[in-house]
Amino acid sequence: MNTALSSSKGKPNTAEADGHADGRAGLKPAEIRKSFVEHVEYTRGTSFDTATPYDKYMALAHSVRDRLAKSWVSTQRRYNAANAKRAYYLSAEYLLGRALGNNLINLGLYEASIEALRETGVDLAALLEMEPDAGLGNGGLGRLAACFLDSLATLGMPGMGYGIRYEFGIFTQQIVNGNQVERADEWLRFGNPWEIARPDRVVPVRFHGSVEQYQAPDGRRASRWVGGKTVLGVPYDTPIAGYGGHTVNTLRLWSARASAEFDFALFNDGDYERSVVEKNDTEVISKVLYPNDQNQAGRELRLKQEYFFVACSIADIMRRYVRTESDLTKLPARAAIQLNDTHPAIAVAELMRVLVDEKRVPWEEAWAITTATFGYTNHTLLAEALEKWPVSLFEHLLPRHLQVIYEINHRFLRQVQIAWPFDNDRVGRMSIIEEGKEKYVRMAHLAVIGSHSVNGVAELHTNLLKRDVLSEFAQMYPDRFNNKTNGVTPRRWLLVCNPRLSKVISSAIGDKWVTDLERLHELERFATDASFVKAFAEAKSANKADLAAHLRDVMWLNVDPNAMFDVQVKRLHEYKRQLLNALHIVYLWVQARKEHHTLKVPRAFIFGAKSAPGYKMAKLIIRLINGIAEVVNSDSARTGLQVAFVPNYRVSMAERIIPAADVSEQISTAGMEASGTGNMKFAMNGALTVGTLDGANIEIRNLVGPENFFLFGLTTDEVAAKKREGYRGRQVYETNTAVRDVIDLISSGFFSPEDRDLFKPLIDSLLDDDRYLVLADFDAYVKAQAAVADTYAQPEQWWRKAILNVARVGWFSSDRTIKEYAKDIWGISSVPET
Repeated sequence: MNTALSSSKGKPNTAEADGHADGRAGLKPAEIRKSFVEHVEYTRGTSFDTATPYDKYMALAHSVRDRLAKSWVSTQRRYNAANAKRAYYLSAEYLLGRALGNNLINLGLYEASIEALRETGVDLAALLEMEPDAGLGNGGLGRLAACFLDSLATLGMPGMGYGIRYEFGIFTQQIVNGNQVERADEWLRFGNPWEIARPDRVVPVRFHGSVEQYQAPDGRRASRWVGGKTVLGVPYDTPIAGYGGHTVNTLRLWSARASAEFDFALFNDGDYERSVVEKNDTEVISKVLYPNDQNQAGRELRLKQEYFFVACSIADIMRRYVRTESDLTKLPARAAIQLNDTHPAIAVAELMRVLVDEKRVPWEEAWAITTATFGYTNHTLLAEALEKWPVSLFEHLLPRHLQVIYEINHRFLRQVQIAWPFDNDRVGRMSIIEEGKEKYVRMAHLAVIGSHSVNGVAELHTNLLKRDVLSEFAQMYPDRFNNKTNGVTPRRWLLVCNPRLSKVISSAIGDKWVTDLERLHELERFATDASFVKAFAEAKSANKADLAAHLRDVMWLNVDPNAMFDVQVKRLHEYKRQLLNALHIVYLWVQARKEHHTLKVPRAFIFGAKSAPGYKMAKLIIRLINGIAEVVNSDSARTGLQVAFVPNYRVSMAERIIPAADVSEQISTAGMEASGTGNMKFAMNGALTVGTLDGANIEIRNLVGPENFFLFGLTTDEVAAKKREGYRGRQVYETNTAVRDVIDLISSGFFSPEDRDLFKPLIDSLLDDDRYLVLADFDAYVKAQAAVADTYAQPEQWWRKAILNVARVGWFSSDRTIKEYAKDIWGISSVPET
């Protein structure tokens, strides 16, 4: 880290900034050192001489949290004094990554901490590596939520995140004989220094039971949910610091606890296992991120998780509201609740239940409050990803909510009938309840109907939602639909993860870009400046050398740091087309061996991806990539090709890989990626994109310039046309020699000699179906990759394009996205310090 990244902008505007003695919040190196040493002794209970590295990491983390706490408390006082409307973000995922380095940067304490620790003989970099990733997410959805929290705090906006405190996050991935093997991610094994438990604010959550009808004191018929089983939700709060430390917002995560954890009578009778059954059955709710839902028990647990955190969060929001207000009709003026995809959609029914059953608000009034309070963000165009739950499961688990949903649906469908009186088929298509042999509750429909705003996350995605996926809802509620293109926080994804490039940028244009990313436009004039280009290229080269050294340490693979680093790191799914990338590598290898030459530009293909544990085809693609790597890497001196499948891809690994990338692979089938955010991070760090016209790729290409983006592939409309024509991959295989050579080599068992039929399911899928048009786009992809190699061989041209990518992606800051949400959906604004 360099002093350019720890400028005065990053220092908290507090009384401690002048250095007066405040032992728990002082900012000078001597004060940090004192706090650090005291936490070793008083918090960790050990002497400095005998303290382990982990003791020292925890001591430093607690020292930083002390300094966060003062702003944390003052932030809440500021919001309360302003009587500010707040945004509440409900998300099943928060892919936070490591917090220590990010907090040091945001508080402006990085350089002071280096100096403080140096005087005690401790290396800050080593302590940063001690922190486990908080992997409470599966991919882009959870990482976006983390970026949004960072931006809310940096902008000084009153916002709060709600989610689940999973005991085990996204699994730890090991590669064994080329296959993905999942291990438990025990991120809490040694404790979490950032969180504060709030057991005094526990929330009871009911499951099962039955619904009683009764006559209320006002004479109206009413319903109440009774019986069943009660689970307790215990909140754990994590401070989220904005850049500069002026604002510290809260992420509240819920942990499940049994209402009766221990049956003493059973224990005394010697029935030890049954004495803790309720405890074990309850705590499994917050045990694992996304349990496998391929069986009934898994499906029930998934729905339990979703309702658990939603019920806790709605109860907490209502508690906060009624503390100062009694008129429930004003709730939308004080609270905006955003549903991050369909996982928390049950919140619509839960808020209605609370208002109608517990607060005795008339239905029509409660519905007006509910729809004015909720906003819904859709994150997928894939029908299978739009959650549906069996009605029978709802009836068993959440009987009152099923009644509420039926009533919502009944009233809604009457509106549909009136609007389209002669279209009964439309009524069935728009219904929340999907009819059939087994009935299902369509959660996306519930979210759309119950929200005043429905947004997509890229221009193409939103247009496709309105045209295809939710077209009839868009016809009925045209004013509800809007676009909010995703963004990423430049603090973590440039300032923290790429200090070398950050220093180069700040030396040219100053450091105001950290909170105003559009200022990167000022770099355009340096795109042909020899000294700037040299510094830019040296930063990239140093990052590549660091990554190569890391891969050598973790994989025993010597990647050539002078090769072009061609990177595809993201969740493994067939539509993201890691398979297309793999087929191209085989093509390059075959060409090099046939023609007895090395590549004009040596190339290292770097993958990082986790497959869902039950996703067999995705796991087979991982096995294929590793099979290809085994062959290619043994032959790299002859061909100039290398392949690395980096195990256990996660946020901290992304922070190493993205700054080192030369090429960013964004090659999803057009019309299937909602937005993507990795594409933004790579461009922001000077990688050039090879991509389709999908998701936010379109907006990136428009802004950086078509000449600075390697475009290939079918468009969304062309994909649809191909499918209507009855396209099958075999058509390409039979007419394209290059494709046939690649497919035949894989089919022969060349990359799986121990099991020659291992990849048969992949090949059969490509030839008999090719749902994701891998073979249809193969030729165009090969040509685009040839253009990449030709451009990379011309450094002056390459670096100009890379610099212009960085200069023109400022619009993709999550600060811009949050400002749009705040203005157009939430109705909140910054609350400045007084």
